Amino acid sequence: MTAAIIQLMVIQVALPAAFIIALWRKSFHSRLEWLVEALFTVLFVIGLFVRSPWDWLSYYLRYVWMILMIAAIYRSWKKGRVLPFRIKYRRGQKWSLGIYVILLLFLGLNNVWAFSGFTTDDSPIELGFPLKDGTYYVGQGGNSVQINYHNAYPPQKYALDIVKLNGLGMRAGGIYPKELNRYAIYGEALYSPCSGKIIEARHDLPDLIPPEADSGNPEGNYVNIRCDDGNVNVIIAHMQEGSSSVEVGEMVQQGQDIGFVGNSGNTTEPHLHIHAEKDGEGVPIEFDGRFLKRNSLVR
Repeated sequence: MTAAIIQLMVIQVALPAAFIIALWRKSFHSRLEWLVEALFTVLFVIGLFVRSPWDWLSYYLRYVWMILMIAAIYRSWKKGRVLPFRIKYRRGQKWSLGIYVILLLFLGLNNVWAFSGFTTDDSPIELGFPLKDGTYYVGQGGNSVQINYHNAYPPQKYALDIVKLNGLGMRAGGIYPKELNRYAIYGEALYSPCSGKIIEARHDLPDLIPPEADSGNPEGNYVNIRCDDGNVNVIIAHMQEGSSSVEVGEMVQQGQDIGFVGNSGNTTEPHLHIHAEKDGEGVPIEFDGRFLKRNSLVR
């Protein structure tokens, strides 16, 4: 997990800082050179803004980088606007421009794939949001593997992983604490997202200490609700041990208490996992008409 934290710091802190500072300070030889490097910085920061999960360091940091990027572009444009559009480039300058163009294509395609996951043509099911009284953040969600790793698995194609943010815009008190109660969502009450029948339930598995995971019981403690609307199954997973207040065969109403968020099953930290499926295929979920994706907030 240390390696993951280092990777996160490099991607979300070191690289955007380096690219923005370089754009701010560099003296360009032509407007073409400035345009290529400015576009690279824009695509990189926008990609981070959309594709990167921001609940570890702070949800608000993504806006800081956007503001600093705009300031750097404005300052560098003022410095370079009097330059010729292009000059006779040396071999090294040509190689540098060529590499930037390749990187632009790579970043552009990745961003397009990410944005393509913001919508779906499949018919959604409208559910009630299963959490209350807080600011909730979607870490995995959408219709693209760029922003939702579940998208590669047909039954969980539109699954959501949700955490709660504290006042600093972080999901926990610390980068990756072992204490469960330092995660803002741990122990949060869960409410049935639809009216229907409980067709599966489990509540005897222990809550694990991060980053322990139980791959043999991927759902952990969970409930599976056959919703009255469209015969769609909605699965809520990783619940707290012994917290389930419903049993198999019981009829529930939308908004009814069903348990608490925990850290059981194949999960490395407390969060709510929810997905809907019908006949083994994932069904899009909407809350109040919203199709949530990575970095969406629900207040």
